[in-house]
Amino acid sequence: MAFSKNISEILKHPTSIFALIAGLLIIMAAIKVRKIKLDTKTITQIGVALALACVLKVFRIYHLPQGGSITLGSMIPILLMAFLYGPEVGFLTGFLYGILTLIFDPYILHPVQVLFDYPLPFMALGLAGYFPNKKITGTIVAVTGRFICHFISGMVFFGSFAPDGMSPAVYSLMINGPFMAVEGGICIAIMAVLPMKQLSRIIKSA
Repeated sequence: MAFSKNISEILKHPTSIFALIAGLLIIMAAIKVRKIKLDTKTITQIGVALALACVLKVFRIYHLPQGGSITLGSMIPILLMAFLYGPEVGFLTGFLYGILTLIFDPYILHPVQVLFDYPLPFMALGLAGYFPNKKITGTIVAVTGRFICHFISGMVFFGSFAPDGMSPAVYSLMINGPFMAVEGGICIAIMAVLPMKQLSRIIKSA
């Protein structure tokens, strides 16, 4: 009886649920990241990827009022790190990029919202690393992972911005769906023409 009562109380506070989910995801990613051997070369390449991602983010096609941008492929450097070095390096690079984005382009309503709008969605780009030989599939999975994080944030924390009569879920889908579809489409188009084998040889031999 006491257990079911506690569960009912938790379900009444979705912020607590998503805080728990965010914490678990970060812990799982941290366990994965511990496997990385951070030698000088890896650290340098992560730094270069972060710099390129930040530069590409400057060239924004559109910036949403509540945060979020359509850029000229700012996710590409993170995706490349995941494809070339595996999901663990992708998670780490995405996490660091999310922190940089939070520092330079913050939109903060709640601590848990910060997790779902900054470190977690960009960490999700590391999922591409599970598809090293399928760059389009990996990009779609990674971008979908990022979208899910933004969708949860929009539904739970930005639902109050929804017009009267519109559900928070529909509002979040309408806000995050189009911008992520365009941003993802740009990345898919770029990844489709990138010569991955040649890039892999150049980057890994640098």
